[in-house]
Amino acid sequence: MGNRNRPEVRTAVHRRIRRKVRGTTARPRLAVYRSLNHIYAQVIDDEKAKTLASASTTEKTLRTKTGGNIDAAKRVGQAIGERALAAGIEQVVFDRGGYLYHGRVKALTDAARAAGLNKDEAAEAEAVAEAPEEAVAAEAGAEAKPAKASAEGKPAKAKVKKEPKAKSEGKPESSAKEKPSAKEE
Repeated sequence: MGNRNRPEVRTAVHRRIRRKVRGTTARPRLAVYRSLNHIYAQVIDDEKAKTLASASTTEKTLRTKTGGNIDAAKRVGQAIGERALAAGIEQVVFDRGGYLYHGRVKALTDAARAAGLNKDEAAEAEAVAEAPEEAVAAEAGAEAKPAKASAEGKPAKAKVKKEPKAKSEGKPESSAKEKPSAKEE
């Protein structure tokens, strides 16, 4: 059975991610760590083993009543984006630290993109956000001409007829009644 200890699973996932994600001088790594009460972000150059910029909810300027929510993550993402741009960094590699890309981690990275990090990714994210709206409009047009529907309102499924198996040509057909018994011969 697999390991069910959450911190150990997260560190194992983080090790797998770190095998693939490397920060360079040209494109450093934006590492995210979140605890129950705070969230931390660092821009790290792995080639030189240096932290180039950092931000967290433990800082007095970013601290509020609680640092463990999405609003705090957005403030930290905005701050890390501004500090990275001030340090001359425009492109980063996001390292989610073994956490799901959801909630506070997603809010932090989206705020960093909005602040100016990875401008090309921010433009792609906006295009993806507009694409579902176009798909919804296209589906609305398709619903105007529905196919045959069953009583429940679900589209009817096409019935597929099974073809009989091919019979071998060399052997004559025989059934259980037609087989001659040993006594008859």
